[in-house]
Amino acid sequence: MRRLRESRALPGLALGGLCAAYALGAATGWGSHQLAIFMGDFGLAAAALAAALSCLVYGCTVGGHARPAWLLFGLSSFVVSLGNGTWGWYELIVRTQPPRDSLADCAFLLFAPLAITGVLVLAQHPRSAAGWLCLLLDGWLIAGSLFTLSWSLALGRIAAGEGCSPLRLALNLAYPVLDILLVSLVVGLRFSGRDGNRAAVHTAMLALAVTVICDALFTSPQLHSSYHSGDLLDAGWFTGSLLLAWAPWSQRWRRPLREHPSAGGLPRRRVATTFSALTPYAAAAVCTAGILYNALGGRQLDRVVAAAACTVGLALILRQGVMLLDNLSLAQELAHKEAHFRSLVQGSSDVIMIAGANGVLSYVSPAALGVYGRDPEELVGGNLLDLVHPEDVGRVLSEVRRYLARVRLAAHRTPGTVEASARVECRISSGIGEWLHVESTVSRHRDGLLLNSRDVTERVMLQAQLQHNAFHDPLTDLPNRALFAQRLRAALGTRGQQGGTGAGIAVLFLDLDGFKAVNDTAGHQVGDELLVQAARRLQGAVRCGDTVARFGGDEFAALVCGPLGRLQVQELAERLRIALSEPYWIGGVELGVAASIGIAFGTPERGPAADPRAAADELMRNADLAMYRAKSEGKGRVVLYAPAMRADLERRTELEERLRVAVREGGFTLLHQPVVDLGSGAVTGIEAQARWRSAGGLLLTPAEFLRSAEHGDAATRFSRWLVQEAVTAAADRRAQSGRARGGVPVPVPVAVRLSAERLCSPGLYETVAAALRDTGLPAGDLVIEVARTGPDQLADELGRRLTALRGLGVSTWLAGYGAGSGSLGALARLPLDGLKLDRTLVQGLGESALSHTLAGHALRLGRDLGMATAAEGVDLPRQVAALQELGCRLAQGSAFAPPLDETRLRRALARRGYPLPKPLGSLSARRAQLAADPRTSGRADPAGGRVVHHRGASDLPERPAAAGPAAGPHGETVIPPA
Repeated sequence: MRRLRESRALPGLALGGLCAAYALGAATGWGSHQLAIFMGDFGLAAAALAAALSCLVYGCTVGGHARPAWLLFGLSSFVVSLGNGTWGWYELIVRTQPPRDSLADCAFLLFAPLAITGVLVLAQHPRSAAGWLCLLLDGWLIAGSLFTLSWSLALGRIAAGEGCSPLRLALNLAYPVLDILLVSLVVGLRFSGRDGNRAAVHTAMLALAVTVICDALFTSPQLHSSYHSGDLLDAGWFTGSLLLAWAPWSQRWRRPLREHPSAGGLPRRRVATTFSALTPYAAAAVCTAGILYNALGGRQLDRVVAAAACTVGLALILRQGVMLLDNLSLAQELAHKEAHFRSLVQGSSDVIMIAGANGVLSYVSPAALGVYGRDPEELVGGNLLDLVHPEDVGRVLSEVRRYLARVRLAAHRTPGTVEASARVECRISSGIGEWLHVESTVSRHRDGLLLNSRDVTERVMLQAQLQHNAFHDPLTDLPNRALFAQRLRAALGTRGQQGGTGAGIAVLFLDLDGFKAVNDTAGHQVGDELLVQAARRLQGAVRCGDTVARFGGDEFAALVCGPLGRLQVQELAERLRIALSEPYWIGGVELGVAASIGIAFGTPERGPAADPRAAADELMRNADLAMYRAKSEGKGRVVLYAPAMRADLERRTELEERLRVAVREGGFTLLHQPVVDLGSGAVTGIEAQARWRSAGGLLLTPAEFLRSAEHGDAATRFSRWLVQEAVTAAADRRAQSGRARGGVPVPVPVAVRLSAERLCSPGLYETVAAALRDTGLPAGDLVIEVARTGPDQLADELGRRLTALRGLGVSTWLAGYGAGSGSLGALARLPLDGLKLDRTLVQGLGESALSHTLAGHALRLGRDLGMATAAEGVDLPRQVAALQELGCRLAQGSAFAPPLDETRLRRALARRGYPLPKPLGSLSARRAQLAADPRTSGRADPAGGRVVHHRGASDLPERPAAAGPAAGPHGETVIPPA
């Protein structure tokens, strides 16, 4: 900045140095007479030529309304340069005095008209007739006064000395009269600074003024008679020419004024207006001084002076009359505006108050009666702070002091700027004893403050309500997750700073078991009322300092802080569980839900690196894990978080990722297990089963993968892959069998087992339909088995999905019947074509009468419902015989064949079927046969309670039989390994 300021000051310094050097040379006589003549003539000509070139170049290159003025200034400087050059020609070249009425005098005479025209171009033109009249009167006042004074001092003598030659008199008086006119215009006119050239205009006016002053001094007889070239008077003309040369470019080298845009240079405009107003009176004073000079000097009053003085007086009287009328008009306009603004203030809904430096109110607008409910006249004279709420007084004073300090600092840095305002919000006492929230705009007013206040109570209440809604549940009005997390972070941070113990902070996550069933059966309104009652019970069961929040749906949370041990927190959780599990009476109907609660204890974070946010998130995740563990362990219980839960979650997450990678990268392969007709031994279908291909090339049963596949996106991907692969392989086998049999394919249905969750997952139905459409496999060759019916809330959706699949022509079965709850109800409400007994019912067949009875009832139920029946996990010949006896149609297991790859499967399908053991008759007949056998020993019959041994079946090893038939010692059929 300093270098920039210095670079801007260099041209002015150079100009001043050049003028000072010329003045010094003129004062010392330049050292020689010839040099003095040269500098007095050609030096002035060079300076005037520089001014001419500068103004002409600027006028040609820069447009705008001032362009003609600069061209005229250039021409006026050019004729001055011509006159000085001509004068130098006579004095230095011809070596004689210039003759009277020479070219130099004519050139000097042309300077004033051109300059006067340029000044008129730059001047601001009046906008009204009164303005033009005042301008003419002011011009004559100035010109007449200067003419009177000049005539008294010199012009009268010049006119008397010329005798009776009118031409000589006109030429001698023309130059000073034009200079007087030029000075009058410079002094009396106002010049605009449009186009950013204010500094250039002012500099040009200064240059003309300096030139005219030097002309006036040269005209005086005393100086005129003793003047010679190179004299000190030439330094004034030289300075005027250089100033005019520098004027067009001065704006570029001038530092911009730091004025506020709204200020508009108010102080500068006020000074210019005052000067313009006083100029006519100053001119009249000059005229009076000229008359007094004549009178006191004992001279006879000249008729010219008398006439000029009389016209100046008349012009002053006329101007005073015009100003009087203008003042009356301005007074009327001011009164009108004052009435207008008074009506605006009094009619405004905002309260406008003026307070002094001591806080005493000097004005209060009538709006105070409607806003504050208080009479404005009663408030006037009182202290403003008496109206402010005691808790807000300190803040109001602090804001006002800060505002005043900011205003003083801004005024010190940038004088003339418009003062800013400040906003202060506080509570004001109303006339009915209430506190209103008021927002005030504070600004300076003389030595006090101007306050524009409005009632914002409704806005503040709305903001408070919005703030409350942002952190509270709209149904139960409990804190929501955001406020719960905020309070938990605050508790962790505070207790960490105070050195509290970890047992003092506990987070409880609560979930209502069975709420969805209530919501679906009784309706959402009843469900909402149940949630409201549950929230009240929770609030009534915890302590005052604890926080109960609703996270959404039927999930709640409780934050317990204080000197409580783990046992006490568990007791509190048990009370919450019992309170939530009590019956709910809504609309005269008793409803019941249970509660699963997870507890996690937190340790306050300490030290500068502690992060309460991360600790709070981890604590809530731990409580959520414990709550889900409580639900998985049977619901309606309280479970404490243990690190093993986190490890189990990480393990499941890892397995989920491995499953996703295996599906994407082809880590699974497909095996098929034949389904055999127990009446003929023929293969009536196959079941597709997935195996995981390990890194060593072994095919492993992915039990853990399949369990993790029941949840998440990877499970859905795995189910889609299983369906697509099974349908594609079945279509290929069907096409191959058709080619082998001359175009007649052999239908071998393929079964795909899926859980209820996977069947209800988005896109599964579309996957089945697309696979059948793309491969061309008939829908009757696909069987979808429901591995388990899933939770009750999936029953309706599962029914819709199975109905849609049956609409495609796909057969639907229930697999794993008898291995869990809900299967009996599923038979009644789901659209099923068959059921398949679980291996747990099949394993005891042939040995346990109870297993025989249970399996028989299950198969009979299926037949009564019109369903086909099958059994899985059939591994032993006795199980095959027992299922034949019970009337089961189909079976699968290692008694016939283990899961086979595609090559072995096709060989198995090429056989006619599997040999079957002969039925042993009824169970009672078998018991009798076993009892009569003398070689039976050491075996307890579960049905009869006796120790028996069967010579045939028991002598053979009870191991998985397989594909080829073999004859036992007593003629029974044994299926050897595949």
